[in-house]
Amino acid sequence: MLKTLGAQIKEFKTASILTPICMIGEVIMEMLIPLLMASIIDDGINAENGANMNHVYLIGVLMLLTALISLAFGIGGGVFGAKASTGFARNLRKAMYENIQTFSFSNIDKFSTSGLVTRLTTDVTNMQNAYQMILRMCMRAPFSLIIAMAMSFWISPRLASVYLVAVVILGGVLGLIVSQAMKHFSQAFPKYDDLNESVQENVSAIRVVKAYVREDYENTKFKKASGNIYKIFCKAEGIVAWNSPVMNITVYACIILISWLGAHMIVQDEMEIGKLMSLLTYCMNILMNLMMLSMIFVMITMSMASARRICEVLNETPDLSNPAKPVTEVRDGSICFDNVSFSYKKDADTPVLKNINLDIKSGETIGIIGGTGSAKSSLVNLVSRLYDVTDGRLLVGGVDVRDYDMEALRNQVSVVLQNNVLFSGTILENLRWGDREATEEECRKACILACADEFIQKMPDGYNTFIEQGGTNVSGGQKQRLCIARALLKKPRILILDDSTSAVDTATDAKIRKAFAQEIPGTTKLIIAQRVSSVEHADRIIVMHEGQIDGFGTHEELLAGNEIYREVYESQMSGSGDFDENHDDNKISDGNNDNQGGRDGHGNNADDGGKGSHGKGGM
Repeated sequence: MLKTLGAQIKEFKTASILTPICMIGEVIMEMLIPLLMASIIDDGINAENGANMNHVYLIGVLMLLTALISLAFGIGGGVFGAKASTGFARNLRKAMYENIQTFSFSNIDKFSTSGLVTRLTTDVTNMQNAYQMILRMCMRAPFSLIIAMAMSFWISPRLASVYLVAVVILGGVLGLIVSQAMKHFSQAFPKYDDLNESVQENVSAIRVVKAYVREDYENTKFKKASGNIYKIFCKAEGIVAWNSPVMNITVYACIILISWLGAHMIVQDEMEIGKLMSLLTYCMNILMNLMMLSMIFVMITMSMASARRICEVLNETPDLSNPAKPVTEVRDGSICFDNVSFSYKKDADTPVLKNINLDIKSGETIGIIGGTGSAKSSLVNLVSRLYDVTDGRLLVGGVDVRDYDMEALRNQVSVVLQNNVLFSGTILENLRWGDREATEEECRKACILACADEFIQKMPDGYNTFIEQGGTNVSGGQKQRLCIARALLKKPRILILDDSTSAVDTATDAKIRKAFAQEIPGTTKLIIAQRVSSVEHADRIIVMHEGQIDGFGTHEELLAGNEIYREVYESQMSGSGDFDENHDDNKISDGNNDNQGGRDGHGNNADDGGKGSHGKGGM
């Protein structure tokens, strides 16, 4: 863990070294001041031959210079410490964020969105504060304590022994307080995940909350999550609060005892007044530094939980990686499933996909239809290698997808999800996710194919219209058409539409399909749909059922020979329109089988086989 975190210091190593050096310099200067003060009193004011003002002035100037040097070291420590800690935090965030970008879907499934947000914010802030304290206080406090103790024994071993006893007793009590407090602090930070999750869900789904008048419920849920954190911190801080009274009792006891003993020694001419004052100063220094050490220990222990959570993200290695000598060019859009089986978890009892054998020619339009939980999306996700097959081989352009450079493969396989996402920015900026160098004319052409140009032209700013975060200022059908246009700009060899026209009317759906057939005939098109009308004109249609292929052929062939497809067609032609309605449970999944879930690992509604024992709906 230390090695993982230490690797992120990088260019801030110099600042990290200079900070403790400055703190040591500050401590040395501070420790000299009580001695100089004692010299002023004993050798200047209370000199045997009367007050020696020249000595007072000389030592006074030295005290001033010492204080200024100490101040300079303190400022340097503060500046370098702030630079080192904030830079360390920046590097941690950057490293985590960059590593998250390399995650496959299976890696992402291990973490909740709220958990990742907490790690990038709260946990990193905790590490920043802890690192700054380590560089400054962890060096200053013990060094100051040791020097102050050495100075005290040098002045008077008899009186310094009082400090030693007090330090031992106080250290034991503070250690007990800290150990008890940490039991509660370690429970607090995972609760931030629940709090962030509550906020994230409420804000992203605020329209649904208001539509169902569930503000009170959301407020209650947030209050509960916030209250849990409040209760834990109250318990922890209530224990830590004992630091102050224990510290005060020890300090006052030491002052009284040293003053009493020191007075006796002064009366007996065993000690001078100036040295007693120095001892009292060192007394406060020793005990305050001891208390500081206890707080440092609390902070570091608190940050350990954050450190472990951060390291989990930093040490997470992508399940998918490029081969040693990857293929960088996709020859064509042909697809071959060779006895493919797939599970989201290796130890799953039942695979999501079982013994899939398909041979799709380049340029074909393939419809995919099946009930909820039939693993349609899981099938197409394997094509762009969002997941790896568990058994068998999947060939694209005659090459196993595992032999491709992943970036090269995914640039040639465009996927449009049912609930695809638009990002905040103009329409042009969103479209150029498909091709960052695309001209406005190329963007417009893609939008014409996707039937998006017609509504874009009606907008006040046309293609420069600003899209709000998540595309909240466009309709579901408009969002889908923009996402299709974005995918087309990649000029892919394979285009996958995962129920991506579900929010558009049948007439627009037909226009999009016609445009695809005329304008991109060489592109292999895989179209997942619930409506038979969306796939009946495809070259061939795949009928999925419980993770297996129940039928594969043309519309006419399936009507004649596939019971599931025929029942779906007849039910939709008769007006029910829902794939999952009015069908034999033995033929059509009702969405409640063990292999399906309500949502996929990316926040999309699942329309296919879930992840089995993985516990999340498949795509």
